[in-house]
Amino acid sequence: MAGGPRTIIDKLWDAHVITTREDGDCLLWVDRHFVHEGSHHGFGQLRQRGAPVARPDLTFGTADHYVATRKGAVLDADAARMVRQLTENCAAHGVTCFGEGDARQGIAHVVAPELGLTLPGLLIVCGDSHTSTHGALGAYAFGIGASEVAHVLMTQCIWQSRPRQLRMHIDGKLGAGIGAKDMALALIAKFGTGFAQGCAIEYSGSAVQGLSVEGRLTLCNLSIESGSRLGLVAPDEVTINYLRGRPFAPAGDDFERAAEDWLALASDRDAAFDQEISMNASEIAPVVTWGVSPEQAAPITSRVPDPATLTDATRADAWRDALDYMGLHAGQAIDTIKVDRVFIGSCTNSRIEDLRAAAAILKHRRSQVPGLVSPGSRQVKQQAEQEGLDRIFIAAGLEWGGPGCSMCVGMNGDIVPAGERCASTTNRNFKGRQGKGSRTHIMSPAMVAAAAVEGHLTDARKLMEGRAP
Repeated sequence: MAGGPRTIIDKLWDAHVITTREDGDCLLWVDRHFVHEGSHHGFGQLRQRGAPVARPDLTFGTADHYVATRKGAVLDADAARMVRQLTENCAAHGVTCFGEGDARQGIAHVVAPELGLTLPGLLIVCGDSHTSTHGALGAYAFGIGASEVAHVLMTQCIWQSRPRQLRMHIDGKLGAGIGAKDMALALIAKFGTGFAQGCAIEYSGSAVQGLSVEGRLTLCNLSIESGSRLGLVAPDEVTINYLRGRPFAPAGDDFERAAEDWLALASDRDAAFDQEISMNASEIAPVVTWGVSPEQAAPITSRVPDPATLTDATRADAWRDALDYMGLHAGQAIDTIKVDRVFIGSCTNSRIEDLRAAAAILKHRRSQVPGLVSPGSRQVKQQAEQEGLDRIFIAAGLEWGGPGCSMCVGMNGDIVPAGERCASTTNRNFKGRQGKGSRTHIMSPAMVAAAAVEGHLTDARKLMEGRAP
């Protein structure tokens, strides 16, 4: 690669290689390591070895998976222990922890960007698959397993094989009421959950450049659902403007010098990718999932597909199984599917832009079903309350909660009861994801809000006339 045109992925990789083994795997330096309640396994290995955290100044704890998000909720003993253990482990090793009660607490993938801990050019890891979110700011970010968490804690390095590279080029203009969540789901529905298996994706094109940083965070968050290792967007002026003044970002002249370096990360003009895919943003409609995989999704204006139309017997069986679990039938109009509750939150869609989009639909309207809105961080919660968004949600009949992963994964007790159908802004819809026997339809915040108002899946564009987030 030396001397030739390089992609942003090449540039980030090459800047972090410490050494290369005979098999080609590389030892990479880690700039940021985020740990949450599930990191207790890694800290446990440190205790067994009597080892310290190698770089506590580059390690940050966030309480998110197990924290209570409902007012007055009491965590069970195991969940409370997990939250407490994170705080204790971080304190024992001098690691900064945004734990319960901290004004900066929230979901790791929301907190780090808003604080400026996520910066272009950094290599970022976390024991959570949706760490790809941070790629929205031009970082090389990916999830790691429990044993790798321990390795990074002890060495601040990680072994990796160089990924194949895919450029996803999305040109054109998204229609009114259509956003990054629709873009991501449309990609996965069209190309499948394995189309980018093992790849690092660079998202490019005018439609991607037209997204806010918050939209890019949503797009990169869902990269992992395509089977990819990570997804990222090259830094541009939108990135620079977002980061300016963030607490952990450089300041003054240091920021201006850093910004020059960040902009230079863009892929060189003639840089080669292993694969390139294009999509026209103007063809994307609001998308919802109908099955138990993000690729089992379709425009809200369509019907539930028929497994009998497939020539692939294995895929047809998977569709039939999904329809059986979801209680749907082929040919059913998607916008007639009734819901029992709604959830707005998760590391995918819990930022202020997401809450504004949902509130624009819900203002002066009532939800037909119960639901929970969980902002992604205490800072997002505070801003939403300053803008009066919390009052809109409460007036609509929804519960205004606190920050955390909450009903996305249900580790804190917030679950969808068995047999119930939930319109959700989350990132996964496999069987039992939101609770045993739960049925999840994932979609954008505006689409969830529209489903709440109508009591069934519906095209949010019908409820948007004269309204703006």
